[in-house]
Amino acid sequence: MSRKPVVIGVAGGSGSGKTSVTKSIYESFKGHSILLLEQDYYYKDQGHLPFEERLKTNYDHPLAFDNDLLIEHIQKLLNHEEIAKPVYDYAMHTRSDEFIMVEPKDVIILEGILVLEDERLRNLMDIKLFVDTDADLRIIRRLFRDIKERGRSMDSVIEQYVNVVRPMHNQFIEPTKRYADVIIPEGGHNHVAIDLMVTKIKTILEQKSIL
Repeated sequence: MSRKPVVIGVAGGSGSGKTSVTKSIYESFKGHSILLLEQDYYYKDQGHLPFEERLKTNYDHPLAFDNDLLIEHIQKLLNHEEIAKPVYDYAMHTRSDEFIMVEPKDVIILEGILVLEDERLRNLMDIKLFVDTDADLRIIRRLFRDIKERGRSMDSVIEQYVNVVRPMHNQFIEPTKRYADVIIPEGGHNHVAIDLMVTKIKTILEQKSIL
């Protein structure tokens, strides 16, 4: 009988460094059977809404995500079935017609700001991580990223942070920290915590005779 894959959830606020942590863990298992599943790909399809309505989407709210589809896809991967991962079109604020075929692997890393918010998702995870970074560092990282990579103005980034990102973080993201098995301070810069996490994952995989 095929062994059940290991699912690792990595959560944390925008700019916390969770993507860096995820990449570090992923790179540590390069050459092994591992895949990355980003929650950002699973924003709800809004094709039925007028474009003006789509512009009002709060992407930091739990209701923005199609967790039903995400859970269905994780369960398929756990059953060693291929999935068609959706692609989100941020310019049109809805799901694209494209998709990405993803083959099942022995290790699944699920990364996103709210992956620990839904109990159904938590129940599918073997290890739950929360990347915990101070708010001042998170807003600075977000400023650099959105201005440099997304061509946004400083005023627009700060306005969005104050009116949407910060309140959503305090209301929905920060409380999920209590569900984490491990809290990693300062994100990708915390090499000691990441090394310990990699060692723990390897132990679990060895126990399942995957490595």
